[in-house]
Amino acid sequence: MPEIRNYTLNFGPQHPAAHGVLRLVLEMDGEVIQRADPHVGLLHRATEKLAESKPYNQSIPYMDRLDYVSMMCNEHGYVLALERMLGIEPPERAQYIRVMFDEITRILNHLMWLGTHALDVGAMTMFLYCFREREDLMDMYEAVSGARMHASYYRPGGVYRDLPERMPQYGTTRYRGAAGMKRMNENRNGSLLDYIADFADRFPGYIDEYETLLTDNRIWKQRTVGIGVVSPERALQLGFTGPMLRGSGFAWDLRKKQPYEVYDKMVFDIPVGVNGDCYDRYLVRMEEMRQSNRIIRQCIEWLRKNPGPVMLEDHKLAPPKREEMKGDMEALIHHFKLFTEGYTLPAGEAYAAVEHPKGEFGVYLVSDGANKPYRLKIRAPGFAHLAAMHEMSQGHMLADVVAIIGTMDIVFGEIDR
Repeated sequence: MPEIRNYTLNFGPQHPAAHGVLRLVLEMDGEVIQRADPHVGLLHRATEKLAESKPYNQSIPYMDRLDYVSMMCNEHGYVLALERMLGIEPPERAQYIRVMFDEITRILNHLMWLGTHALDVGAMTMFLYCFREREDLMDMYEAVSGARMHASYYRPGGVYRDLPERMPQYGTTRYRGAAGMKRMNENRNGSLLDYIADFADRFPGYIDEYETLLTDNRIWKQRTVGIGVVSPERALQLGFTGPMLRGSGFAWDLRKKQPYEVYDKMVFDIPVGVNGDCYDRYLVRMEEMRQSNRIIRQCIEWLRKNPGPVMLEDHKLAPPKREEMKGDMEALIHHFKLFTEGYTLPAGEAYAAVEHPKGEFGVYLVSDGANKPYRLKIRAPGFAHLAAMHEMSQGHMLADVVAIIGTMDIVFGEIDR
């Protein structure tokens, strides 16, 4: 009989599946995990503390950098908390734009999760497919905000600007002639809404491609079925939200249970798992992408028919138009004061939560009546999931730890904050 030895193994931060910022200390009996101890804080950037020294509107770009795969959803939680404190509601068109971009962000997030989770487990092609589609979605971000990732697009009272009427075009290069450019610009000849509609028509076919590669693939099933099982009761006790909770069979979705913006007008389903293992969570997220696509189509239809303002006209909260600012002294003063001092919130506290791609993303805001928060607490969904690392991986093999980290869909920006 070979002697079984106990090891204490450092998994990460250098391990590719550990995101470069997770250190797992694994106590092992041979290759079986006895104890998994996650060490976090390697990406701590003091977001909550920094927000205390900034006017409210200057903290919006910090939100993009929390979960840097779901940028606009983070902004949404923060902006909702501000709007609750100010007692304002954005115009309806702005609410539809927000819902549409929340769902675009959900697809962006799930594609990142799917590509990297499959790559960690050993499927290379998935990664290339997912990033092909992410490129189109990043173009939507860029068209509307000027940035591919850190958009800073949602503002208290609405969104930064309306959807553009023209998409940017590719120009000819020495590597690609006019015919190649014409092909690449085919779906860019109209407005941003036309571009998003074109993507929404193509996307279900792409999801079918992903499912052809993975859903019945025997290697994928061997690596995910029965791994990291969490019962519905235990998932609730551990503070799971989002796909982690729904994968265990609990139909909880803030978009349905506590609707915000215009989600109560949307028709969509909540996918729910049965076994609470990695495979069920994979299926839940795949179906979520299909449902997000449905919501995006409904938003496009409404936005086409209903033009209107996308920002409140209150210049104490929203900057005046650029041309007004150039010609009107009062508008210039409003602009200057808004971007130097910001606005004050009444003393009190508010909690706002959104159904973020990873779960419940909440912002708890405490105001003492000044122009910056007295305290800002962020409820990051990934933090509760990572806390269950030991429980989910105990008794599994070392290779299964990678699948469990993948199924949690962890991004450390929000965990370390």
